[in-house]
Amino acid sequence: QVQVVESGGGSVQPGESLRLSCTAFGSDFTNKVMGWSRQAPWKEREFVAYSAGGNITTYKDAVKGRFTISRENTKNTVSLQMNNLKPEDTAVYYCSAGGFWGKGTLVTVSS
Repeated sequence: QVQVVESGGGSVQPGESLRLSCTAFGSDFTNKVMGWSRQAPWKEREFVAYSAGGNITTYKDAVKGRFTISRENTKNTVSLQMNNLKPEDTAVYYCSAGGFWGKGTLVTVSS
């Protein structure tokens, strides 16, 4: 049974940083896409960053230069370092691994 678990959300002020972490259990995700999406209040879920394995990464334009995705295949983990956070980054962030989703972790950016 596959389980995807996120951690690291919280409340910060604009300009601060947070690091989200995600671990996928129950399978080997080495050759699977792992990444992050988010859903802000009253909006649809949108992709943020994905890692296709190796050095292939993709970012939403709005987070390029501020967010960095990294993964460790031996541990089935993927992380999202978020710097210079903005109020518009406020959302529930969801991790995905090979098509499986976690329950999400809330990130709130507010002064």
